[in-house]
Amino acid sequence: MKPAEVKKLSSDDLKTEATRLRRELFDLRCKTTTDKVADNSRISKSRKDLARILTEQTARKSAAAK
Repeated sequence: MKPAEVKKLSSDDLKTEATRLRRELFDLRCKTTTDKVADNSRISKSRKDLARILTEQTARKSAAAK
């Protein structure tokens, strides 16, 4: 997910996407310990996407506070 795509999402969509990515990361970590994960790069991609979403949420909160 690109930063421009994240900025286009509404606040509710950001919350939903953050929840989905957290769940995906949990599942990937569990699969890593028990099985082999087909695409190891998916973990880092999910972490970066989650960081982008959380950064956008924080930016929106600080902008609303001003």
